[in-house]
Amino acid sequence: MQKTKWIVRATIISLISVTMLGLTGTTWAYKGEKYASQAKITLKKAEMIALQTVPGKIKDKELEVEKGGTGLRYSFDILSKGKLHEVGVDAKTGEVLENSLPGPNAD
Repeated sequence: MQKTKWIVRATIISLISVTMLGLTGTTWAYKGEKYASQAKITLKKAEMIALQTVPGKIKDKELEVEKGGTGLRYSFDILSKGKLHEVGVDAKTGEVLENSLPGPNAD
């Protein structure tokens, strides 16, 4: 009985910790995560910037090395009003580098 109480308490503490850290509902891995140590802006902050630019639902996210800005950017595909927008946020400055509707040859 004592062991069961300990397991229940440990489980509750773990759930509270995860919730307080804001880790519920997050994706643990994303394309380009290997570059995260070079980024000065967190994925969460970049998501907020992208969604302020184009309100909607993020369908895909990636951290990539690409020309423009500092050369490292978060790229988001955001579904807004039935259209898929691509928003690029510089991973070092937070500047919006791209806000477009991908064409027929989008990568």
